[in-house]
Amino acid sequence: MPLEVGQAAPDFAVPSNTGDVVTKADLAGKIAVLFFYPKDSTPG
Repeated sequence: MPLEVGQAAPDFAVPSNTGDVVTKADLAGKIAVLFFYPKDSTPG
């Protein structure tokens, strides 16, 4: 499902480069940049 400009990011949990898991809740109140890119091996 595509996000629209201004729409909040969905909840997520992803591994960091240190092996810790980072969640959306962990970033609450902090400045964060989330980068979304097209599926691998697709044009764009």
